[in-house]
Amino acid sequence: MYTIKLFLFIAPLVISSRTDQDYTSPDSVSPEPKSRFAMLDDVKILANGLLQLGHGLKDFVHKTKGQINDIFQKLNIFDQSFYDLSLQTNEIKEEEKELRRATSKLQVKNEEVKNMSLELDSKLESLLEEKILLQQKVRYLEDQLTSLIKNQPQIQEHLEVTSLKTLVEQQDNSIKDLLQIVEEQYRQLNQQQSQIKEIENQLRRTGIKESTENSLSSKPRAPRTTPSFHLNETKNVEHDDIPADCTIVYNQGKHTSGIYSIRPSSSQVFNVYCDVKSGSSWTLIQHRIDGSQNFNETWENYKYGFGRLDGEFWLGLEKIYSIVKQSNYILRIELEDWKDKYYTEYSFHLGDHETNYTLHLAEISGNGPKAFPEHKDLMFSIWDHKAKGHFNCPESNSGGWWCHDVCGENNLNGKYNKPKAKAKPERKGGICWKSQDGRLYSIKATKMLIHPSDSENSE
Repeated sequence: MYTIKLFLFIAPLVISSRTDQDYTSPDSVSPEPKSRFAMLDDVKILANGLLQLGHGLKDFVHKTKGQINDIFQKLNIFDQSFYDLSLQTNEIKEEEKELRRATSKLQVKNEEVKNMSLELDSKLESLLEEKILLQQKVRYLEDQLTSLIKNQPQIQEHLEVTSLKTLVEQQDNSIKDLLQIVEEQYRQLNQQQSQIKEIENQLRRTGIKESTENSLSSKPRAPRTTPSFHLNETKNVEHDDIPADCTIVYNQGKHTSGIYSIRPSSSQVFNVYCDVKSGSSWTLIQHRIDGSQNFNETWENYKYGFGRLDGEFWLGLEKIYSIVKQSNYILRIELEDWKDKYYTEYSFHLGDHETNYTLHLAEISGNGPKAFPEHKDLMFSIWDHKAKGHFNCPESNSGGWWCHDVCGENNLNGKYNKPKAKAKPERKGGICWKSQDGRLYSIKATKMLIHPSDSENSE
C-alpha cells in the first residue's frame, strides 16, 4: 500500500514537469542535452515507482493467497466437524429410540408382574378361607365322631363311624395339601416381589439400561431346588424359657449333641444343631459329610437355610446374623481330609443383609490351613446375587461363599466330587479346596461352628 501511495504521488509531479516544459517560451529554452537528461530521470523515477508498485502488488497477492488458503482450511475443518456432529446426532437418536423401546418393554413387564402379584394375593386369600372352612368341618366331624363313639357299644363299630373316620382322614390330607399349596403360593409371591424390587433398583442405578431386560428374561444356571427347612421350623412364638443359643442350652443341663430350639433376641424361634465338645456347646451353622445335599442353591435359600439338621445343611445367613449380633462370637472351622483332621478358630464380625453379610475376621488359634484372608471385608456372593468383584467363577465355586475381589478356590460350599476308591488321598474326592498358602486339599467333611467368646455374656 505504501508503494501505491508513493507512485500516485510521483506520477502527477512527473506529468506536471513535462507540461511546464512544453509551455515555456522559446527564449527560456535550455540547451537540448539537459532536457534529454531530465526526461530520462523522470522515466527512471517512474520506472522505479512502477517496480516498487509491482513488488508491493506481488507481496500483497502472496499475502492474500495465504489468507485465502487459511480460510479454505478452516472451512474444511468446519465441514468435517459438522459432518462428525451429524453422525453423533444420528447415533444419539438411535440410542434414544432403543432406550424408549426398552423402557416400554420394562413397563409392560412391570405391569404383568404387578398383575400376577394381585392374582396370587387373591388366590392366597381364597385358599386361607377354604382352609378355615375345612378346619370347621373337621371339628364338626370330630365332634360327631366322638359322640358316636361314646354312644355306640364297643363290641362292634358302626359303619357310619368307619366312614366318618375315613372322611376325617381325607379332610386331614386335603388340609395338608392346601398348606403345601399355600407355601408354594407364598414362595412364588416372594419371588415376584423380589423381581419387582430388582427392576426398580436397576432402573435407579443405571438409568434404564437394556441389560435390565436381559436379567429378567434369562437366568444363569438352574440348580436343583431343595425345600428349605426354615419354612417348617421357624415359628413366631414368644416363650421366655427358650434359650438364645447352644451355650445356654448346655448351661440348662442339656449336655448331649442334638437338635434344639433357640430364640435369639429380637428373633423368631428356630431349630439348630448343638455340637457338645470340651465342656461346652457350639452352634453348628454348616455341615458337609458325603455330598448328599446340593449346595448350588439360590440366594434366597442361602439367606434362610436349606438341608437337614441331622445331615448336610446350611443354617441360613439371617439366622446366623440373629445369633452373632447378640455378643462377640468365635468362628470355628473343622476340616477332615482322607488322612487328618484340622481346625482353625477366628474372632469375627458379620454384617446384615444390607452389607451382603460382610465377614471380617482374624485368626486366634488352630492347626489347620487358613480358610479366609484376614482383616479384609469379605462379601457373601452366589450365582444369582453376585457381590462386587465376583465374576464368572468355575463350577467348583458354584456354592455361595464369602469373597474379597477375585474368585477363590477356598469355597467350602463348593461342588462335592464323588469319592474315588483307588485314587491318592489328595485326589480321592470330596471338596477340592486350596488354602490361602496355595496348598491343595481334598476335603472329606467340613463343620462351621460358632460360640460366644465370653460364655458368661451369653447367659
